[in-house]
Amino acid sequence: MALRQKYSSKTVTVDNLVFHSKLEAKRWGELQLLQRAGIISDLQRQVVFPLEVNGQRICKYIADFTYLEDGKYVVADAKGFLTPEFKLKAKLFKAIHGYEITLLR
Repeated sequence: MALRQKYSSKTVTVDNLVFHSKLEAKRWGELQLLQRAGIISDLQRQVVFPLEVNGQRICKYIADFTYLEDGKYVVADAKGFLTPEFKLKAKLFKAIHGYEITLLR
């Protein structure tokens, strides 16, 4: 099943999991292999992070993937195109949560 999304990405279903793009689906498969090989651990998809400033909820950021690699927490997003909204959320995310978002392009 493939649905047309904005920015020319297509929603795809792999192993009964829905992904927002082919890039995201491909990276999920790669990350699963890395986890099976013991290179990464605690792999998760679509992790929600609240973006709050001074107790006020501004919005939320949904990471495509999170995992542990060499004891380091990684927050990753598969993006073919960086929207102004994503750039703003990435800056807020770093300021609030202290992590850079790893971009998969």
